[in-house]
Amino acid sequence: MIEIERKFLVTSAKFKQKATSKERIEQGFLNTHPERTVRIRIKGDTGFLTVKGKSNESGTSRFEWEKEITVADAQAMLELCEEGVLEKTRYEIPVGKHVFEVDEFHGQNTGLILAEVELTSEEETFDKPGWLGDEVTGDVKYYNSQLSKNPFQLWDKD
Repeated sequence: MIEIERKFLVTSAKFKQKATSKERIEQGFLNTHPERTVRIRIKGDTGFLTVKGKSNESGTSRFEWEKEITVADAQAMLELCEEGVLEKTRYEIPVGKHVFEVDEFHGQNTGLILAEVELTSEEETFDKPGWLGDEVTGDVKYYNSQLSKNPFQLWDKD
């Protein structure tokens, strides 16, 4: 399946007022090669194994395959992951006909809040809420696989 999404910085906590769900996520990566990322995730009481292919040139779309696994299996596989397991809280916010997923990161990525919106095509338009900041779609430093290796708090903030 091809996943098409756009990613943005979040400039305000106002999104929390409109959130319809909130869930803690823990995830690690068995492989962070740019052409094939393998992720293990625990979201609530469910585990997931996800394989992502290389992003297209604009960073908006790439192959994604995901399979639900038990939390016990996910916990065991997290032990095998590369260093840098991510922790974040995910909020879902309906905006127009879309749902934004907003991730508020914790640990060494505290201070970073990103929003993603899934689209049916790269040309699809969507309503942009006031709390959206700069678009970072395609900027690899904002990929979760990269945040696990180079956390936000270690970035040069100049």
